[in-house]
Amino acid sequence: MPGLVLEGGTFRPVFSCGVMDALLDNGIMFDYVIGVSAGITYAASYLSRQRERNINILRQYRGDKRYFGARNLLHDHSIFGTDFVFDTIPNQLMPFDWDTFHKYQGKYLVGVTNAKTGKAEYLNGMRMDRPCTMLRATCAIPIYFPPVQMDGETYYDGGLADPIPILRSLHDGNERNLIVLTQPESYRKTLTRGVELTAKWLKRKYPAMPKVLLERAKHYNETVCFCHRLAENKPQDTVLLQPEKSLNSFEKDVKKLEWGYEMGYNMTCARMEQIKNLFR
Repeated sequence: MPGLVLEGGTFRPVFSCGVMDALLDNGIMFDYVIGVSAGITYAASYLSRQRERNINILRQYRGDKRYFGARNLLHDHSIFGTDFVFDTIPNQLMPFDWDTFHKYQGKYLVGVTNAKTGKAEYLNGMRMDRPCTMLRATCAIPIYFPPVQMDGETYYDGGLADPIPILRSLHDGNERNLIVLTQPESYRKTLTRGVELTAKWLKRKYPAMPKVLLERAKHYNETVCFCHRLAENKPQDTVLLQPEKSLNSFEKDVKKLEWGYEMGYNMTCARMEQIKNLFR
C-alpha cells in the first residue's frame, strides 16, 4: 500500500493542495495519508473529494481579519481566528462534506506533538469532531497558537517533533510513498534566535519542549536528506515533490498563493505516470 506523506508550513502547503487536486482529477486516492500542521489539515478536503476547496477558502478569506489578524488574540489567543478557521468556515461558510469524508476507508493520521512528553503522536483523523479540534492541535505553533487540550493531553504542532513523518509511514508498512515537501530542494532549516527564546519561554510549563524546539532544525534537515536518498536510490518506490521556489509561510498575496497551488498541480500532472506506478 502506498502512502501519502505531507509536510506542513502554514500557507506553504497550498503547493500540496495543488498536488492533491491533481490526484483527484486523475482518480487517485491514497489509502494511507499522514502529515502534520496545514499539510494534513488541507488533506481533509482531499479525502472529502472537494476539489479546489482549500484554494477557494484562501481566495475568499486569506485577507479577512477573522481568519488572520491581531484582533483574534482577544478571543482566540492566537493571531489566527481558530474558531473561524476550524468551525465557522467548514461548518457554515464553505461546508466541509462530512458524509463523503466518513466514507473514506483508509488511514488518515494527524501528527501532533505531546507538550508534556515532547514526543510525536499520530491521531486517527477519522475520529475528528465537528470543531476540528484535532486539526487545531496539529497547527498549534507555539506563540502563534495556544496549545490544544484533547482527551486529557496537551498538544502542539505536529511539525515540531516529526516535521516529515516518512519514517512512520515506512514503519506502518508503506514501502512506496509520495512525499510532498513545501520547501525547495536547496532549503535547510537553521536554529534562530526566535526559536531559542520560544524554547526558553516554554521550559517552565513544558520542560520536554525546549529540546524538541532546539533540535528541530537538525531533525528536519536529516529527514529531508533521507527523503532525497529514498527518491534517488529507490525511484520506483518514492516520488518526491517539492516547489521550485519558496513561498512565504504567512503569504498575504492571494496571487502568489494561487501560483503555489498551480505549481503543485502542474508538477503532479507532469509526474503522474510515476505516481500511478506506486500503486502497481
